Amino acid sequence: MSEWAYFRSSNAPSGWSARGGQGKNPYELSADPCGSSSGSAISVAANMAAVSLGTETDGSILCPSSFNAVVGIKPTVGLTSRAGVIPISPRQDTIGPICRTVSDAVYVLDAIVGFDYNDEATRKASNYIPRGGYAQFLKKKGAVLVEIDDGKARLGYSSSAEETTALLAEFKISLNAYLKELIASPVRSLADVIAFNEKFPDLEMTKQYGQKVFLDAEPTNGIGNSEKEARKNLAELSRNGFEKLMRHYKLDALVAAGSGVASILAIGGFPGIIVPAAYYNKGVPIGICFGGLKGTEPKLIEIAYSFEQATKIRKPPTFLPEEPA
Repeated sequence: MSEWAYFRSSNAPSGWSARGGQGKNPYELSADPCGSSSGSAISVAANMAAVSLGTETDGSILCPSSFNAVVGIKPTVGLTSRAGVIPISPRQDTIGPICRTVSDAVYVLDAIVGFDYNDEATRKASNYIPRGGYAQFLKKKGAVLVEIDDGKARLGYSSSAEETTALLAEFKISLNAYLKELIASPVRSLADVIAFNEKFPDLEMTKQYGQKVFLDAEPTNGIGNSEKEARKNLAELSRNGFEKLMRHYKLDALVAAGSGVASILAIGGFPGIIVPAAYYNKGVPIGICFGGLKGTEPKLIEIAYSFEQATKIRKPPTFLPEEPA
């Protein structure tokens, strides 16, 4: 797995952790497995597990699913409970299935959605759950898909600076609250985590990649003016970009190759489903992503399932060896 959901160091490779080493892409062992839920996608792709779960703040379900030829569902934020998961941002964090088929992913989704009093966001989002669940939408339909091809400018996405500003402050607040609730742990705050890493500088992660993101987050002091402004701008980007386009053109879904639209979906808490679509170079996979407005999982499932059944593009991993250095 990517250590600390790839939110500890900006220069560590995806899928790397001090405890487990480098996770390998089963299609080409030297290829990027992407992350942060690298292990969830790798294990399913390599037939080590039938189904798995991933967490996503920005791309961590969609990206490893794309790179490992599996199906990933990033649910609307709040549709699945985040209780017990080490947090980054309650505004963007979500949990979803990573499986080899759309149907498997949907069956898992049905099992994990719903209200949880330990996660207040699930109260409102539970209204999106259709009567009878999601499996009823596993049906092939001749859906008309419209791709928005004008790039990120029309969708309202800016640089990652504002997202980073918001995430750093949200991470410190959320992590401190999480650590304080642990029954038995000497680590009770982000400051404690940083101090531990400084006390043991020879630990593999600290020695190789440091803890820059932690150090950037620690000086933040709640949600101040800069964080409020950043969050306001992110909300406006979603409202005047993605949401406006989807509603104005009455679109069912945004369609994109790979997971490049993950940030657009992330900042607004929108859902997305990615399905194996093609292979390039030495057979490294790439998926096709279908994103929609909050609560549109039923339509996205219909589209993703129809695409999967029409193409049946997924093939088992090849485990091509790494090239010599």
